Amino acid sequence: MVLFSRRGASGFSACNTAEDVTLGIDGSGLTAIITGSSNGIGAETARVLAMRGVPIVMAVRNTAAGTFHSINEKVCGRIKSSGLPLNILINNAGVMALPYKLSPDKVELQFATNHLGHFLLTDLLLETMKKTASQSNIEGRIVNVSSEAHKYNSWGAYGQSKLANILHANELSRRLKEDGAAITVNSLHPGAIVTNLWRDSSIFGGKSSSMVSF
Repeated sequence: MVLFSRRGASGFSACNTAEDVTLGIDGSGLTAIITGSSNGIGAETARVLAMRGVPIVMAVRNTAAGTFHSINEKVCGRIKSSGLPLNILINNAGVMALPYKLSPDKVELQFATNHLGHFLLTDLLLETMKKTASQSNIEGRIVNVSSEAHKYNSWGAYGQSKLANILHANELSRRLKEDGAAITVNSLHPGAIVTNLWRDSSIFGGKSSSMVSF
């Protein structure tokens, strides 16, 4: 319990609620969009902001319509055509640790949902937010709900770089085949071989000059 009651730089701890944090705040006159607001953190954020007088546009999950095109047409299009101001954008929608699956746009689902969708939404609504901030003289807020899992992992980064090698080879092979070029592109896994690949690794303090490569 001590861990959760420790106060951070904001003066609040993990034991504080959204109602605690917003106590005394009057949000009337502001408008907010919250993605992933049908449950969890998004729903509680929407509930408390509404309690403080903020009109909420709840962008909820729709798997069938969850394409980049639908973000443009169905979310941003409606917001812009409504003429509503936009002071607050909370990019909250997310999925975590799913089995491998592609989004309707053929992008790995976690990356598509957690980053690309929010990147696009923010970009498309940015001019509306700038206009609102300028006309209202109230500073806008964009909040990306992230995670401690963002921290750099050397093995994860290594794996991603090698995945990029394979994807590059696969796509280049496909394009060369389409062009009728007599060139083969392969991805090679060398297996366990004694090399100096680990010379810069922090795992062994960069002292090992003859380790296994894979």
